[in-house]
Amino acid sequence: MEDIIISYLEELKNIRSYSENTIFAYQKDLLFYKEYLKENNWNMLTIKKEQIWEYLKYLEEQKYKNTSIARHLTAIRSFYEYLKRKKIIETNIFKRIQNPKLKKRLPSTLNQEEINELLSFQLENVWDYQKRVIFEMLYATGLRVSELSNIKIKDINEKEKTIRVLGKGKKMRIVFYGDYAQIALEEFLPKRKEFLKDKEIEYLLINQKKGQLSRSSIEQIVKKHVAKKISHHASPHTLRHTFATHMLEGGTDIRTVQELLGHEKLGTTEIYTHLSKEHLRKEYLDKLPRK
Repeated sequence: MEDIIISYLEELKNIRSYSENTIFAYQKDLLFYKEYLKENNWNMLTIKKEQIWEYLKYLEEQKYKNTSIARHLTAIRSFYEYLKRKKIIETNIFKRIQNPKLKKRLPSTLNQEEINELLSFQLENVWDYQKRVIFEMLYATGLRVSELSNIKIKDINEKEKTIRVLGKGKKMRIVFYGDYAQIALEEFLPKRKEFLKDKEIEYLLINQKKGQLSRSSIEQIVKKHVAKKISHHASPHTLRHTFATHMLEGGTDIRTVQELLGHEKLGTTEIYTHLSKEHLRKEYLDKLPRK
């Protein structure tokens, strides 16, 4: 059955345009599931509902959190749907198995004071200038870290302060940036050119080997800078959350924020309205003389 798993993962990559991280997670979960079936001498194609419950109980015994169990089920359910489409099985039994209930977690955000501290830099070399571009762009655009890594010079329109972004599912969108990000960009580009000398690199962000700066490298840069500047834990995704929250708090309508973030479903964006309501509540309690 390993060949059919490989074929399924190839479909996720080449046809359904899943991210590398999602494909890696699905592969890990499916191989774990396959090994469990093998150890118990169970047939993947004829598995019963009672056996599925035993598998879920086993995951709980292994101290898997509900989020991890839900991910397992999502991966396996999707795989069995693939088997059904290929007419290898008649019905997808995993459609009858519900994911465990998950607690809704509000995304972590930064306040304006923390943002200001993060966006203050001591500029000495090309890497300092690039680091400033990374932070200014993450906060100004709400980009995913993978989207930031994949920005090409040709995607940037400095006159209109826009960037053409290839997001999830290979969907194109336009994001905007402001004066601070523009200044960071203008001061970085000559330093970048000087470092690269005659080498042409299409990607905006570069590494010391004169290649594209990877997603993981950006995450490390952010992690180190944050640790030096503020006590709050923050990742590139924290800056994305902060962008969305600050936009809503500033009066931007949720549909616009949805478009800027590249969310396919409005429900994904609506989680930020909870944060905005907390902001409004605080403003109400702080400003109303008689409560």
